[in-house]
Amino acid sequence: MLSRAARPALSVGNAALARSAVPNSANYATLREIEGRLKSIRNIEKITKTMKIVASTKLTRAQKAMTESRTYGQTSNQVFEEAETKPLEDKKTLMVICSSDKGLCGGIHSGLSRATRRMVEGNSNVDIAIVGEKCKAQLSRSNAKQIVLSFAGVGKDVPTFADAQAIADQICLLPEEYASVKILYNKFINAQSYEPTPIEAFSEEAITQSPNFAAYEIDDAVLANMREYSLANSLFWALAEGHACEQSARRNAMDNASKNAGDMISKFTILYNRTRQAVITGELVEIITGATASEDM
Repeated sequence: MLSRAARPALSVGNAALARSAVPNSANYATLREIEGRLKSIRNIEKITKTMKIVASTKLTRAQKAMTESRTYGQTSNQVFEEAETKPLEDKKTLMVICSSDKGLCGGIHSGLSRATRRMVEGNSNVDIAIVGEKCKAQLSRSNAKQIVLSFAGVGKDVPTFADAQAIADQICLLPEEYASVKILYNKFINAQSYEPTPIEAFSEEAITQSPNFAAYEIDDAVLANMREYSLANSLFWALAEGHACEQSARRNAMDNASKNAGDMISKFTILYNRTRQAVITGELVEIITGATASEDM
């Protein structure tokens, strides 16, 4: 049994232990704050998992449309390859960037923007037409003076040939006569990777100067229609492949976001349990300290 002289020292020691066991509200998150953060992260995890499922469903349709569009684009390219068509170098070049209006799909749009900046760097003889608001917002900060045309409302659904035809019509109505049109898009390699790739669309003058063009016996009256049709084919191919890459990148991004949310939930759950145990221990120490102090009275 402790003497009366030792009891005050014991009370001071118990009080110090209680202060060290209970988390300081100025330095540690309270249980309610941790619980609120956990609730928010769980809601985010539900959203990202749902978006991953939606993107996986859309990817199946996008890949089907991509396979069909390749027939259009590759057929046009085969004609120009056999005719040995080459772009002219004495006039301006128009670059058409095929992106979309939607985000939450990783760095797919910023990759296109970086590739565009590399291709036009130091070349003032290049104009830019942008399909989609994402790349427009990025390129407007660095190449605003070169942007001559832009299109919005892209990427809501699987691209169709009618969409590509409408874009081709607007490009053909530009007052400048371009030596060539380069279409930059994300080429679908597999479900995990893609790369910015250009497609060449030639001007009427470049087509007529092809060494083997006479073998096709095309009248001059239909040459403009042929050029616009081949441009629409290439745009359809680029838009369809870009859409498939976007859905694949969005699915991967949402999958990574869901995994990160799960890791954060585990960490905050451990923090919540430890904080709760510390609070309970502090309350027990206070009870014991109070009981000891009442015995001294």
